[in-house]
Amino acid sequence: MDVRTRLGRNVRRLREAKGWSQEAFAHEADIHRTYISDIERGARNPTIMVVEKLAHSLGVTAGELLG
Repeated sequence: MDVRTRLGRNVRRLREAKGWSQEAFAHEADIHRTYISDIERGARNPTIMVVEKLAHSLGVTAGELLG
């Protein structure tokens, strides 16, 4: 499994565990909702800064999102 797919699955799993919709998570992370959707589907190759924003919003490390 490539890193984009792993990242997307981890983001989705953690987002859903918090009970957040993509829209609520996008607001929390200050990232557009369609970008969140693309990340979860593995269709984007986000920068490390975006990964850090996602991780911070989810309360995990960037490494946990990528692992």
